[in-house]
Amino acid sequence: MSASDTGTGTLKANQLGVPAIVFLVLAAVAPLTVAIVVMPLAIGFGNGGGIPVAVLIVAVALLLFAVGYAQMTRDLVNAGGFYAIAVKGLGRTAGLVTGMIATLGYNFFVAGALGTIGFFTGAVVLPALFGIELNWFLCAVVLFVVVFLLARAGIHVSAAVLGVALVLETLILLAFAVSVLVNTGFSLDAFTQAFSPEILVGGSIWIGLLLVATAFIGFEATALFGEEAREPRTTIPRATYAAIVIIGVLHAIVGWAIVSAVGVPQAQADALDHLAAGDMTLVLIDRYLGPVVGAITLVLLVVSLFAAQLAFHNSAARYLYALGRARVLPAWLAQTNRNGAPQRALLVNLVFAILVAAVFAVVVQPDADGNPLPPVLTLVPVGLGFGTLAVMIVQAIAALAVVVHFRRKRDPRLWSTFIAPGLGFVALFTFSIMALLNFTLVAGSDALYVQLMPWLLVLALVGGVAYAAYLKAKKPEVYAGLSADLENFEELAEL
Repeated sequence: MSASDTGTGTLKANQLGVPAIVFLVLAAVAPLTVAIVVMPLAIGFGNGGGIPVAVLIVAVALLLFAVGYAQMTRDLVNAGGFYAIAVKGLGRTAGLVTGMIATLGYNFFVAGALGTIGFFTGAVVLPALFGIELNWFLCAVVLFVVVFLLARAGIHVSAAVLGVALVLETLILLAFAVSVLVNTGFSLDAFTQAFSPEILVGGSIWIGLLLVATAFIGFEATALFGEEAREPRTTIPRATYAAIVIIGVLHAIVGWAIVSAVGVPQAQADALDHLAAGDMTLVLIDRYLGPVVGAITLVLLVVSLFAAQLAFHNSAARYLYALGRARVLPAWLAQTNRNGAPQRALLVNLVFAILVAAVFAVVVQPDADGNPLPPVLTLVPVGLGFGTLAVMIVQAIAALAVVVHFRRKRDPRLWSTFIAPGLGFVALFTFSIMALLNFTLVAGSDALYVQLMPWLLVLALVGGVAYAAYLKAKKPEVYAGLSADLENFEELAEL
């Protein structure tokens, strides 16, 4: 045992208020990365210049889910997030399956993020600013080690770092939006023609909604930090509402600025023209804010990716920690260090992600000309694509669990425990099915190994059900512990 281990299995309580948790989840959403990567895809393949409306629709759907989610988090404080909610609402077996899907999803997401941060650092930013190109895997590993060291220093350190990163990337996006407003103006056609035949030619509102929904991935992590929050019964619901509203407003404003800058009728065609280079937003920022700010944006893109890596690293570790504490995974994972950080779970996520990335770094795939393909075409579709799909499915399961839990209790608050979360479930279930049917679009690759990734969900389902049956028959104390591990607010408040 290292000197940093304290021998405790408890996360450090009373570390996070509403702003800190909002910083954690907004950093995972990575607004600047969304503006540069996701928005052009949603504009090109979705409803074109009407993308601000698609953002608002998704935000409303998630807010409906959040109404029930907030009620559940008042009854349940646990580092297991949606795994704990599924246990509470749907039972131990469903909870175990949910935990496995969530753990796989978050861990693969972190692995895929290594490809983006390594590629943009070594092959884009360094050559553009200093004329030096470095191997993407080397850059990714160095930056990930820094992420790990920050995460093990305690969640309050992560929140502080993420807060700074979030402010910087948000300032760039707002400066761009203001410049478009002042120099060009925001076009109301983005709303009045959002679903017109002209806008939808060559696109699909459903694809637009799906891609926009991927831009909200990360908001659900609020419950993961409940045990480390101050007054979690009120902090977690407030942070959830705040995160969804801020994400929705920011994405809508930036999306509106982008389509207004190029013209609403031309937005879809322009996005498709820039698809290969992936530089639609970067070109617009350079045009409206100048080349110096354009260069700064490239640096902040790496900062945004770094922040997202740190946020998802913390989230993945907390799922490993919670399942270890419940003894579903090795109890060794539930050990924390003197900073109250789940150091061993963080280490497992670090090793897993690096090993997955190493496979793609070593088994280099050539393109048609024999040149090695960059990780954004190989590792990233596998990691981020599968991670996004898994998290969407877990969100839908959690929404269903909320409805079932409160119906079983015969809760009289129909709006907050049945109608709103029920509508949220329908929306999240629809997004999940769309993501499954359009997985190659979500992943950004139609390679055979990418197409096979959703089958991991089937393995998680079958494996989870089989493992639950085994625990129930052979280790009933562990099976019972799936429920016993769930902590309510009153018990936590007494600590």
